Amino acid sequence: MSEAVDAALSRRLRIAARALGRHGLVHAYGHCSLRLDARRFLVAPARPLGLVAPGEPCVVAPIDGPLPDGVLPEVRIHREIYRLRPDVHGVARIQPPKTMSLSVLRRTPRARHGFGSYFHPQPPLWDDPLLLRDDAQAARLAQQLGDAPAIVMRGNGAVVAGDSIEAAVVLAWYLEDAARVELDCLAAPDLAVAFTEAEARQRATWNGRLLERMWEYLTHGDPEAAASA
Repeated sequence: MSEAVDAALSRRLRIAARALGRHGLVHAYGHCSLRLDARRFLVAPARPLGLVAPGEPCVVAPIDGPLPDGVLPEVRIHREIYRLRPDVHGVARIQPPKTMSLSVLRRTPRARHGFGSYFHPQPPLWDDPLLLRDDAQAARLAQQLGDAPAIVMRGNGAVVAGDSIEAAVVLAWYLEDAARVELDCLAAPDLAVAFTEAEARQRATWNGRLLERMWEYLTHGDPEAAASA
């Protein structure tokens, strides 16, 4: 599919891709996208996200229809999430190491600190370690995600959904930090405290430029972020 896309949207997606790579949330594998409208989304280049070059073309994919040639097979997960969740405008498929370690214990991080509160009570677990390469699996994963901001895949990373690509990247970083805290708490599980629903609802806010400040931190030094500032 070849369609003209606003250059600013492609730039935002490339900046997001490199931020995920720079902060160890992806490595050779992983992908991210942003919604263009009710029928299309934009996918980052099919290469290690940290190596995406300034100005490198992104690919437009349909929400209803087959993936274009050259788009990674697991991007079908993004398509199913966009189809089910009109509130989602950015998706990141990530491979964060501490989230991965926790997942092989069949655990996901509980809301134990501020960053974890955004996932209260905790992300669902996709309990299948195999590669996800067909439409039926992708649809089931999107259904299990439900209205949560993230789903952890046992031994296979996670998928994060936000109301913008910036929010998806920030939530990806929050998820990995929540996994760090959860792993630390395994040393004294009887003493570890989790947020109540009321505490999490109050803490999981974007007021005070929390999203913007974390986005600035994650994208600091990016050549296209500096150019668009």
